[in-house]
Order: sequence, then C-alpha cells, then structure tokens
Amino acid sequence: MSTGSASVRERLVGRYGWIVDQLRFLAGDRLALGGAVVIALFGFLGLFGPLLAPHDPVAYSARTASGSIAVLDAPNLDSWFGTTAFGKDVFSQFLAGARPTLIVGLVGGIGTGVIGFLVGLTSGYFGGYVDELLMRLTDLTFSLPLTPMALLLLTFVRPNVWLIALIIMLFLWKMPARVVRSEVLAVKNRTFVRSARASGAGHLRTMFYHIAPNVLATGFLYTAYGIAWSISLQASLAFLGFGDPTATSWGRMLRQVFASGAIRVAWWWVLPPAIGIAAVTTSVFLIGRRYEERINPEIQSSQ
Repeated sequence: MSTGSASVRERLVGRYGWIVDQLRFLAGDRLALGGAVVIALFGFLGLFGPLLAPHDPVAYSARTASGSIAVLDAPNLDSWFGTTAFGKDVFSQFLAGARPTLIVGLVGGIGTGVIGFLVGLTSGYFGGYVDELLMRLTDLTFSLPLTPMALLLLTFVRPNVWLIALIIMLFLWKMPARVVRSEVLAVKNRTFVRSARASGAGHLRTMFYHIAPNVLATGFLYTAYGIAWSISLQASLAFLGFGDPTATSWGRMLRQVFASGAIRVAWWWVLPPAIGIAAVTTSVFLIGRRYEERINPEIQSSQ
C-alpha cells in the first residue's frame, strides 16, 4: 500500500514538479500563499461563476412578496448580496462578472509579458540598429498615456473584452521590455554565452536556450504585474462607460451603482465588485513581490 502510494506521489511530483516547486516557494511566505489561494478562487469563479449564478444577471428581476420588483433590497435569504436599483440579483452579477475580469487580466497580462520579453530579448541580444529601432518604439509607447489612448480608441469601435485586452497589450509591454533588455545586456557577455557562439550555436538557439532561461524570472514577474494592471485598467474603463456593454463585469457593476445615485446607500451593491477587484490585484502583487525577492535578494535582506 505504502509502495503504491509512494509510486503515485512520485508520478505526480514528476508530472507536476514545476507546479509543486512553485507552491513550495510560495508557501515560504504566508501573504504570497494567501494570494495564490485567492487567485485560485478567482480563476474558479472566472471559469464557473456564470454557471453557478442562481439567476440570469441581466434578465432576472427579483420580486417582493407582493409581486413588485425588489428595488435596492438589502441582503436577505432570497438575495444573498441584495438587489440593485433595477431589481437585479447582486450575487448573480458578482459571479458572472468574474469571467470578463479573468479574460482581460490573463490575456492582457500574459500578452504584455510575452511581447515585452521578446522585444527586450531581441533588442538586448542583437544591439546595434535593431536595439535602436526597438528602443525608439518603446520610447514612443512611453510617450502615449495609456488611459486617454484607450478611451480614444474605444470611442470609435464597440468595446469587447478581447479588444480591451489587445489595447492593454499594445501599451503595457514597454516596462518588461526595458527591464529584460538590461538583463540581457549583462547576460550575453558571460562566458557560457560566448562559448556557445564560438561552438557554432545560431542566434535563435543562443537567445532562447542560453540567454532566455537566465532572464525568464523577470519575464514572469512582469507578467504577474501585467495581470494586476490589466484588471485595474479594465475595471477603470468599464467604470468610465467604455467596457463591454454585453458583459456583466465588476467594473460595470460599479458604474451602474454610481449612475443610479445609490453608491452612498447601497453598500451591498458596491462592496462585492470593489472587494473582488482589490483582492485579486493585491493577491497578484503579493505573488509578484515574492518572486521579486527571488530575483533581487537585496529586497529580502533589507527587510
């Protein structure tokens, strides 16, 4: 029995060894581990939230015992998170609103990390006119303010979660690109890279096999931060009225409660989306902070 259990455990560790290592690393910091739990819960809500919602977040209208629409009802047994000024179930809207937030956060954040990593790797490795061209493009991106440019672009097209994620990717890749480039400049002159080039390794093999693994942690760190930035920006755009009009999101919930004039009284309508956004972005930053300590041990030693 014990042999069989050990065998299963060894197979699981072998198959999911990287995930197990990351969990062990995060477990070394309670805040980071708590953040990982919140992110896991958020991912679950993003995948299954709309299916778990007891009512349609838009079509359903809660009603009182007399049959009238339940407007701004405080939390009760029938509506756990209360109702909106339009009689909608806040709990159902909260569950359904996790999915657009998850899509924009993951797509925008991962896209930001991947683009920034590739630009920084290419720029730092080749140098010369390639570096000059990519860094001037990065400077141009720095000069364009993200939120005003996003509002301008979304004025002329119908917003949706995928378009918002694309806009975020196009403007946020600049930060990881700068940092990864500086690390590549330091790594590419090390002995093992020179030896690889001298032994006949091509540019792509040298970049992705010898240099990339040494700067990959920085890419992961800025990808984590990109997810938090994407979620915050998506909520901001939705609050300003530039979110996906067909999707219930946490940012859109906040816009609706503000537009209804009930933001100072209907706390049950404000707190769920506000806490959801704050919990997810804070959790991502806590995890990113833990990885930053691995990349830069001076942060840990100075605490």
